[in-house]
Amino acid sequence: MKVALIGYGKMGKIIERILKERGHEVVARFGKEGINSADLKQAEVAIEFSVPEAAFANIKACFEHGVPVVTGTTGWLDRYEEALSLCEKQAGALLYASNFSLGVNLFFALNRQLAELMKDYPQYQSALTEIHHIHKKDAPSGTAISLAEDLIAGLPQLKSWKLKEDNPEAEDLPITAIRENEVPGTHAVSYRSAIDDIEIKHTAHNREGFALGAVMAAEYLKGKTGVYSMRDVLNLKP
Repeated sequence: MKVALIGYGKMGKIIERILKERGHEVVARFGKEGINSADLKQAEVAIEFSVPEAAFANIKACFEHGVPVVTGTTGWLDRYEEALSLCEKQAGALLYASNFSLGVNLFFALNRQLAELMKDYPQYQSALTEIHHIHKKDAPSGTAISLAEDLIAGLPQLKSWKLKEDNPEAEDLPITAIRENEVPGTHAVSYRSAIDDIEIKHTAHNREGFALGAVMAAEYLKGKTGVYSMRDVLNLKP
């Protein structure tokens, strides 16, 4: 397939290598200079890993040019519903994931299942910790927010999430966000009681898993319209 890369930093370069290894062609690369319409039109699908302040405009441009778009940029979700509306209006295709890693998406499913088991045991207090490299601009991470939203949906004692530094209340899920060296990404969900702790944890060793998942998502999205997620790509249960 012919692919446009929107955002050409570390992730963009790894994605390009994996695309070529899987027999695909990169027909356009867009960095800080922005999108060139003529080049974008050549693509059958776009993979967007840019920055929060540019993501929505990039996605909108893809819809306007009839190019399905896979995006892994986080920190722009205050406009997600607007993006869904545009996607429907323009018969576009959108696949957003806070994390494209196969392991993380299995971790999402495990988190939902564990929450289902724990919902009847309010003596356990849940918490979430995420660690990322010092270059990451948003906190908490998009992956942490996805985990938190599933916990809030599954645990009746939780009403919202809040960063631990913002003094969460009893009905808030406390999230600790740590920025440290070049850590690709670590996420842990814990349940603590007076007598024991339960914890599940995912640790990424590098960016390869994120990049491969994004390419698999693009392969899935090519030729489609509508809104999809990694659950569709990996055929995971809701």
